[in-house]
Amino acid sequence: MRLILITIASLLLSACASQGQVDPNGYRGEGQASFYGARHHGNKTASGERFDQHALTAAHRSLPFGSRVRVTNLRNAKTVVVRINDRGPYVKKRIIDLSQQAAKQLDMLRDGVVPVRIEQLSE
Repeated sequence: MRLILITIASLLLSACASQGQVDPNGYRGEGQASFYGARHHGNKTASGERFDQHALTAAHRSLPFGSRVRVTNLRNAKTVVVRINDRGPYVKKRIIDLSQQAAKQLDMLRDGVVPVRIEQLSE
């Protein structure tokens, strides 16, 4: 029984580690997040790739394309790791626009806009 518990704990810890470590010198911020989906699905993003509403991606004003960030919904503490592939948002006080899939994982589809914390991850 003890071996089973150790194995389960190891699996859980390795799953958490795969989410990436916060870069101590990376970007951190709090503000409002929104999301975009079907209306933009298939359109080219600022990075040149096609927007996929089902992928875990986001738009940020200044982070380099390919950066990975952990986004935490401050209302419910749910988190998601997304890759920056677009520019935006273009609405004041919003700091990130998430794909519909990322918004779904943060349980923010109904609210549309929620307060979040963003932490850039190490590569």
